[in-house]
Amino acid sequence: MVQAEPYRIKMVEPLHMTTREERERAIKEAGYNTFLLKSKDCYIDLLTDSGTSAMSDAQWSAMMMGDEAYAGARSFDNLWNAVEEYYGFPYTCPTHQGRGAEHLISQILITPGQHVPGNMYFTTTRAHQEMAGATFHDVIIDEAHDPSAQHPFKGNVDIDKLTALIDEVGADQIAYINVALTVNMAGGQPVSMANIKAVREVCDKHQIIMWSDATRLAENAYFIQQREEGYADKSCAEIAKEMLSHFDGLTMSGKKDCLVNIGGFLAMRDENILIKARELVVVFEGMPTYGGLAGRDLEAMAQGLKEALDDDYLAHRIGQVDYLGQRLIDAGIPVVQPIGGHAVFLDARAFLPHVPQEELPAQSLAAELFIESGVRSMERGIVSSGRNKAGEHNMPKLELVRLTIPRRVYTNAHMDVVADAVIKVWERRESITGLKFVYEPPTLRFFTSRFEPLQASSSTTGKADHELTA
Repeated sequence: MVQAEPYRIKMVEPLHMTTREERERAIKEAGYNTFLLKSKDCYIDLLTDSGTSAMSDAQWSAMMMGDEAYAGARSFDNLWNAVEEYYGFPYTCPTHQGRGAEHLISQILITPGQHVPGNMYFTTTRAHQEMAGATFHDVIIDEAHDPSAQHPFKGNVDIDKLTALIDEVGADQIAYINVALTVNMAGGQPVSMANIKAVREVCDKHQIIMWSDATRLAENAYFIQQREEGYADKSCAEIAKEMLSHFDGLTMSGKKDCLVNIGGFLAMRDENILIKARELVVVFEGMPTYGGLAGRDLEAMAQGLKEALDDDYLAHRIGQVDYLGQRLIDAGIPVVQPIGGHAVFLDARAFLPHVPQEELPAQSLAAELFIESGVRSMERGIVSSGRNKAGEHNMPKLELVRLTIPRRVYTNAHMDVVADAVIKVWERRESITGLKFVYEPPTLRFFTSRFEPLQASSSTTGKADHELTA
């Protein structure tokens, strides 16, 4: 049975298809970086699901009730109450987006020289941890690094890796453990309830703070409902609250599973962390009751976090991602499996085996997909992974292109267009060559780096790239 959209469309935004010549010119002007493309040149925009959701009539209505007082706005109270009701945390500190929350908690919990284990890195999270003086350690299960591994919860923390790290550096040198729900860089893979409980036991034993990057917690709750024994008869809202009950706090980018275009927050149980967050938020974000947001944004986020836990909405949202994934699998396209919650990830290593990782195959593939179809995607591989302290490329096992589905924005007909475009690129994959850096910033380089194509005979190395941009 086809899963129809659990909503009716009330307003539309026209799309414009460009010519291949126009797209070739646009990607060249953007330095072959899809982040630097202009939105008007993108036919179907799958760059990210962050801030790109379509808001509901209830959210738009709530925005009209936004209290824009500089301090003590009732809109803040509405967000505070919603977080407590649906997530179970007694304290909330709003921020302008998730990155602001990552910065605050890194400054609060990390003492320079400490260590932060996590179930695979995320780009901005790791950057804030490292800028605060910590060393990140990946303690995700090995299956997460294998695109073809059929594990239902590839986001799980490897308990043996975690305990080995604690034994090595000492529990007092672990600032906190950060558990992402779901794991973006692994392909949108979920964490099981059993694994969350196991991590909690380790943290209790060693008195370690257990934090969550809960950006896509609703999607994680849905996977638990569908895949984990004992949860089939529970609602996603019930599962989410149980899931979060095991954490000391979370960072939230409301731009994902709160269904808004801007906003984020910290939520916690310890009032001392709240006090420190409020001290810092005044410096970096704004008053503790607005955190860099307008009252209308707080209202939309309070309503959105409720809507995102609706079972029918989640079934359609994740079903649409799966629809695109299954079309590509049926066509023999190499993708990360199982299909995750927010995106389909093309396995660029398998897609372009003739392009070595040093020649940026995922970045090349994302550029080719745009030229073919006007579909904007993004790289999640060597470029996103950055460089180590020695100035050498980090070499992740996963070299991926992310086709990220905005929430409540596109129909399955759009997904068919995307699938057809990927298949066309697959058919001419042997003609695709790599790229090299021509500009590279020192931090979070994937956002603003620029590239140019290599000739097929190129043997450019990471060292040469670094010398070029030094």
